[in-house]
Amino acid sequence: MLGSTYGTLTTDSRRARVIACGEQPGPAVHGRTGAGARDVSGRPLHADVPDLDRFFRPESVAVVGASDTEGRPNAGLTRRLLSWAERVGARLYPVHPTREAVFGLPCFPSVAQLPGPVDLAVLLVADPLPVIGQLVEAKVKFAVAFASGFAETGEAGAAAQRRLAAAVEGTGLRLLGPNTNLNAFEHFRDDLDGPAIALITQSGHQGRPVFALQELGIRLSHWAPTGNEADLESADFIAYFSRCPEVGAIAAYVEGLKDGRSFLLAADRAARAGVPVVAVKVGRTETGARTAASHTGKLTGADAVADAAMRQFGVVRVDGLDELQDTAALLARARPPRAEGVCVYSISGGTGAHFADLAAAAGLTLPTLGAARQAALHQWIPGYLSVANPVDNGGHPAGDERGRKIIDALLADPDIGVLICPVTGPFPPMSDRLAQDLVDAAERTDKLVCVVWGSPVGTEAAYRETLLGSSRVATFRTFANCITAVRAYLDHHRFVAGYRSPFDEAPRTPSPSFRKAQALMRPGRQLSEHAAKQLLRAYGIRVPREQLVTSAAAAVRAASQVGYPVVMKASAPQLAHKSELGLIKIDLTSASQVRDAYRELTDIARYEGIDLDGVLVCQLVERGVEMVVGVTHDDLFGPTVTVGLGGVLVEVLRDTAVCVPPFGEREARAALGRLRGRALLDGVRGAPPADVDALVEVVLRIQRMALELGDDLAELDINPLLVLGRGQGAVALDALAVCR
Repeated sequence: MLGSTYGTLTTDSRRARVIACGEQPGPAVHGRTGAGARDVSGRPLHADVPDLDRFFRPESVAVVGASDTEGRPNAGLTRRLLSWAERVGARLYPVHPTREAVFGLPCFPSVAQLPGPVDLAVLLVADPLPVIGQLVEAKVKFAVAFASGFAETGEAGAAAQRRLAAAVEGTGLRLLGPNTNLNAFEHFRDDLDGPAIALITQSGHQGRPVFALQELGIRLSHWAPTGNEADLESADFIAYFSRCPEVGAIAAYVEGLKDGRSFLLAADRAARAGVPVVAVKVGRTETGARTAASHTGKLTGADAVADAAMRQFGVVRVDGLDELQDTAALLARARPPRAEGVCVYSISGGTGAHFADLAAAAGLTLPTLGAARQAALHQWIPGYLSVANPVDNGGHPAGDERGRKIIDALLADPDIGVLICPVTGPFPPMSDRLAQDLVDAAERTDKLVCVVWGSPVGTEAAYRETLLGSSRVATFRTFANCITAVRAYLDHHRFVAGYRSPFDEAPRTPSPSFRKAQALMRPGRQLSEHAAKQLLRAYGIRVPREQLVTSAAAAVRAASQVGYPVVMKASAPQLAHKSELGLIKIDLTSASQVRDAYRELTDIARYEGIDLDGVLVCQLVERGVEMVVGVTHDDLFGPTVTVGLGGVLVEVLRDTAVCVPPFGEREARAALGRLRGRALLDGVRGAPPADVDALVEVVLRIQRMALELGDDLAELDINPLLVLGRGQGAVALDALAVCR
């Protein structure tokens, strides 16, 4: 568990970031803002940001269903809300049709009879729907529905939730829940300073470990328990928190996203503002039933799409709640790194080597210290010990004046931005002196100092008082959490430094290619290979020279025009995998071979009951890297683009990466870098380097096609896309397209 972390980001510098991203700090107009500009598919290009100031800091609160009958659940809830309202300085109005007073406060029979305007209504009733109309009539800004029994219970509950959502849509009333809780009205400590964590959870208990960070000196500013998200969703709170000057990081526990586009826009807003978002994403279900004819349809799952979406917009995905709290705390409070190098320093050679091995495997850079630096360290560390990185002091120097000199020397190295000291267990007084030296050194440096306190006890004064008492040292309890958090810290700042919003470059109007492609679409049908290639050609994607023929004699003439050797393929709509049926003939070099191939292909098609629209006679293109590029549709995010190693083993290798539009060249290249077989594009075993630029261009053109054709294009599969040698381009040898 992370203790008080390194450094602070001042409110002034946070405010400067908000202004730099094109916003003015402070409250906005109530309701949704930012709508307007849309991309070529009609989807918004800017996040709608609800003004939630009056939700978290209301001037007046109505508690509908308030009670003071001891032993009843509503009495406990009402008491907690009274306490919270007093802390935030809000007037509280109990509402109940049969009570004159609740906890000594006058009680009103209905919302309509309240004496003044209400910012927030908390609904402690089993069915909130009948109350919604009253709230709308009274112009209440926000409501919280605690009741369960909605979408979490099945179709009947989902229908009730849809009615609830419809009742608030477009009214100006924003609803949190249903199936939520009182976490938004917790007691946040006001004696802590520094940038804060804003917390979002769909399950209240899953936020408890992060909320408990306050006991270790980490400030929390907000908690949004979104529940079933009938109206307000996680994306709304991400967008809102990213413009709050006090928020240094957003921590989220997400079971399922309500709307993929809203999430992307909110994450984009956070990325523009430089506010890190750390998320546990669970609820890993399949996108939905689909009759995927294409390879990419079979390879692209719902979780792969969500993972790609988060990665593209800088959301740090972690697996556990312990990682969530440690990573969010570090990202909230640590200053930007001065360098990316990590130095591991320990009092045990075994500990240092173990940690360094794990850190390097996780992708952290451990630069070898220069000869002069090592010579300086050997003034205080015995010569037989390694000080190259990791640095082993042998133990004893940590217990005297040498310890501080070693730490200062390591922090002075310009290639080192992070110093990590793993302590597998307390060894007083040596470990006490080491902890104090690390804290003192951290106070005098602008570099990140991390300590892993490995004792299972955690009651030692060096840990509880010295390390956790420091606002400049990041203290962890496990190697894994430290490595995860430091990697996320370096990745985040690298990402933000180079971030350019893809929404700024998203096409607004259809291209000339779109009009050509529209004429080729056949609603509800799978296109033949020939028609699918025409679709690619409309978007400037190169295909082989080919002709569609309906006789053996025409095939011979076509082969002569295309140029030998040729490939011949049966062509028909709904014909997905021709090679499995023997409907492809390759490397044909003579007229007799072409005539024989034509007769054999048509005989096989007749036997299989396939109604051909002809036979393709194609140019034979060889000597390249076979890739697959395709389009599928995700229920949440819409069209997605997949790229990976192609060919006949595509579904065996399953080496693909997903991109979620909109994305730019940077992300397309990054996707290629995530492939296990990426080295094939660089040239192996004497093969020349492939034309990666041409491959990236194809990926971007396919994205444009996916955005412009939208739902009309259900699936697209180019396999193989043969990427030729550098400067020679890429050729789509086969293609499959399914129209919706």
